[in-house]
Amino acid sequence: MKHTLHLSPLAAAVAAVLVGSLAAPVAFGDQDHGKKPRADKRGQYVTGDFHNHTTCSDGSISLQKVIKKSTDTTDTPWGLDWFVQAGHGGNGNRNCTLVEDATLSTPAYPFVEGKSPSTTWANSIGAAAVKGNASNGTPLSSAANPSMWRWQSIQEYQYPITEYLSGLRNLPVFMGMESVVAGHEHSSMTVVSGQVVLDKAPTNTTPGYTPEGNATALAQWSYCFDRNDADNSRGAGQNWDCSVPASANSTDSNWNATAAKLVPASGTGVGLRGHAKTVEGVKWMAAFHGQASYYVPAHVERAGPFNPDGNNGFNVEHLRNFNNAGPDVAFGFETQPGHGASESRGEYYQDRNSFGGKKYDSVGGTTWGGTGVYGAKVGGVWDALLGEGRGFWFFASSDWHNRGSFGPDDRRSTQDFYPGEYQRNFVMVKAPQGKKQYQSLGQLKPQEIVDSLRTGDNWAASGQLVDRLAFVACAKGEDTDAGDLREAVVAAAASNTAVDVEDARCATMGQKLVVRSGQSVVVAIAVRDPQGTSFSPYTFNNPSLAQVGISQPLNQPVLDHVDVIRGLVTGYKTPGAADYSGAWPDNWVEDQDMARVPAAAKNTSAAVIKTFADGTWKASAKSGIRSMVFTVPAVTQSQYLRLRGTNLPAGVPYETDANGEPMADVYTNAGTPSMLKIKCEVTPTAAIASGATYTGAAIDGCPAHMARYPAVTGPQYVSYDVAAWADLSFYSNPVFIEVKGGTTVAGVK
Repeated sequence: MKHTLHLSPLAAAVAAVLVGSLAAPVAFGDQDHGKKPRADKRGQYVTGDFHNHTTCSDGSISLQKVIKKSTDTTDTPWGLDWFVQAGHGGNGNRNCTLVEDATLSTPAYPFVEGKSPSTTWANSIGAAAVKGNASNGTPLSSAANPSMWRWQSIQEYQYPITEYLSGLRNLPVFMGMESVVAGHEHSSMTVVSGQVVLDKAPTNTTPGYTPEGNATALAQWSYCFDRNDADNSRGAGQNWDCSVPASANSTDSNWNATAAKLVPASGTGVGLRGHAKTVEGVKWMAAFHGQASYYVPAHVERAGPFNPDGNNGFNVEHLRNFNNAGPDVAFGFETQPGHGASESRGEYYQDRNSFGGKKYDSVGGTTWGGTGVYGAKVGGVWDALLGEGRGFWFFASSDWHNRGSFGPDDRRSTQDFYPGEYQRNFVMVKAPQGKKQYQSLGQLKPQEIVDSLRTGDNWAASGQLVDRLAFVACAKGEDTDAGDLREAVVAAAASNTAVDVEDARCATMGQKLVVRSGQSVVVAIAVRDPQGTSFSPYTFNNPSLAQVGISQPLNQPVLDHVDVIRGLVTGYKTPGAADYSGAWPDNWVEDQDMARVPAAAKNTSAAVIKTFADGTWKASAKSGIRSMVFTVPAVTQSQYLRLRGTNLPAGVPYETDANGEPMADVYTNAGTPSMLKIKCEVTPTAAIASGATYTGAAIDGCPAHMARYPAVTGPQYVSYDVAAWADLSFYSNPVFIEVKGGTTVAGVK
């Protein structure tokens, strides 16, 4: 119930032999069905992030520094297991390959006195080395201070560094991108064809590194489909052609023959034309790199509803269109955004967007317990997609840019957390057949991470609320022993490995269990609330919980409860049908009536069917593992089950409602100071000098940067990073249950 700095998942897996006795056989009818559920050491969860920024786009630090901050376990304690660097598409004029100081210097990329990550390309490599053309067709090399197209930056500068650092750090580090989306806002994506992770440290001892692999496929996608790429050079001599098989291509009215790509005309309808181009981008990935790419729309609610005449948000139909165009590529969304310490959590806020002469909120108006309304609202957009039987998964991101009012080495933040510091994705990777487990993270390749993300066997958590999860559903037979199944999930959680459910009688996240009509299903869950302290620098009691008389340090959060959410599966909706498209209603904070939500964007069957907490789960004080087992009786309709957990009980003022549902985060957003509600009244024993960089983890009172209302003279209120550390959650992806003769769960293999 307290938290500690956890072992790397792979290190924990190696140590799992010490708890092997927990993996007792489970009596599940081996005479007829063979394999029994148990801990499977070939599979283990590894943590990572695929959405962050450096000075190559609009971030504040170098590529080397963000990788060190995110994967190191010395300079920073959070140490992710895999890392995808993914700045914005388009262009940028800073040379992010330069490092801040000598501590980041490497033989291939040494510190250069007088140069920094903000030094321009012109003042480092020279303007003549910048390739491609400006939007007017003029070569960029003729400009005095050109911005480099992202395709060149990825292909020639960023990719070689990530490959080089993968060997130095013995970690899977590779390239992605946060595309600026035609017709919409942003999407995290990659094409890993050609990219490699080095098995050993590079041997070069002088500046310069020639990579073994390449990111040419990713660079080409950036040129072809990113909204902010106006280059028409076809890759400056690479003769790129953005044609998509079976599409109109050159016969499309938006096709630019010189650029060999779609260039939607501006003005009325640009959003519709842009969306069509983006669907072509997904089709291109599916056609040429179908198993080597992902396309995950980012902070999907932030830019408001879809605007047919601009480039704004995503409605449910756009997510469907992407998934239809490439189900193995567009398999999820980031509905738990980064920017968790921002003055408006996630950078979501009311009246954020203006188009058509009207102001629009971010969809949902704000985040809800740190998660966007599409994922946070039971019965909302995510449940609508799952209710079709789509393999469409929940992801979180850091969206790292900067620390706001603090420097990058400060533990405080008024803007962003580092990748892994607060949010992380836990993805299950399976060792190749014949291997017991991966012996080092360096053995994991980009393709294996992409393959693992696609499976849906992943979950996300904030603030180190939980760091282990095992979740299975098994068809109930005469010999089913729920106690043995409980032991199996406890063993898997203890060793951070999979529950071996390759047998058809069980399924885990991202899989489907096929049962006969009327058969019951036994569900087993184990989560670990780790021991010790979290990565929060704040040691004083959580002010949100103080409202209900709970004394709990911010850096020692406790899992309060786990909800099991169920929804029925009724099949795919038909494009063009009335229930296929629809925008989430505006002004949601003021009017949260689900009757206002169009049929396309909701699943009215979704509901919390079980809540486990102290007294209803089985708890181990020593390991921190909580296990839960229950039966879904006599299943007659295809359905899915997913999990959600939090550190906040029901009825915490301005945090959770009487049913335990997350409330609007406007009450802790410094961007709307008049709405702040939760006071912070603990005086720190020692003030931190103004302008000082705080690197410790022992701030024992309300920090000075917390918002006041009225400003300067008013009391302090929960806001910024304190608000994030006060309000934690985890979300699992679903387990599907398909009834024979009923609705087919068509999107899950």
